[in-house]
Amino acid sequence: MKKTLIAGVPYGIPEEFKGLLSGGTVYDSSCSPEARVYFIDKQDGFYLKIADGGSLSREYEMTKYFHSRGIGTEALGLLTVDGRDMLLTRRMRGEDLTHPTYLSEPKRLCDLLATRLRELHEMTTVGCPVTDRVGEYLARAESNFNTGCYDKSHFPDSFGYRSAEEAWSVLSRGGRLLKNEVLIHGDYCLPNIMLDEWDFVGFIDVDGAGIGDRHIDLFWGAWTLSFNLGTDEYRERFFDAYGRDKIDEDALSVVAAAEVFG
Repeated sequence: MKKTLIAGVPYGIPEEFKGLLSGGTVYDSSCSPEARVYFIDKQDGFYLKIADGGSLSREYEMTKYFHSRGIGTEALGLLTVDGRDMLLTRRMRGEDLTHPTYLSEPKRLCDLLATRLRELHEMTTVGCPVTDRVGEYLARAESNFNTGCYDKSHFPDSFGYRSAEEAWSVLSRGGRLLKNEVLIHGDYCLPNIMLDEWDFVGFIDVDGAGIGDRHIDLFWGAWTLSFNLGTDEYRERFFDAYGRDKIDEDALSVVAAAEVFG
């Protein structure tokens, strides 16, 4: 994860967080236009995420839930200050899966990505605060289709569709195949999985998590291997390592159709 040294948190540190963060060296670690993320190098490290007011409450709740299951970082607090949400979490030890150590062993990386996903999907969903990711997922795709939002440029040809109409036809006919059955991450990509010397530490950035359909994570797992390794050759290996007994290719095609609508 990139870190750029800066003078300090632009909006200042809220009074409630100063006891933990004051005096720490601040780095900009943002990777998305929707939110700014700052790493505060103090003690074992903290991350302060800042976004529009009301936009980080789900991530806060799901971060707490993943932490309670022993698979996520600790959420230390969520504040809304001057119309901005500020979410404070502890840094997890280790490095994410885009670190050269892990990318240098693609087969091992692929197999670990698959087996950790299968284990996540077999965990209990008791107490999960988000219970209908499929409904939200399909509603967003429909809304984006209706407003003309269509972009397949980020996806390999094996996932793409030739037009928005073709993708919508697949999605509208096959949306019923997606079920709220397992605990999903929602953005199952290499930067969101932390290891320490190949030992699993936990997941980060769980704002898309909840009870949903496994094929959403399977789609992104295959995508991230292709994107981060620069080849699509590990796609079938990933599905084999996860377990073909749980994979429905038709459901995968529906997820692929939904994703081109953002």
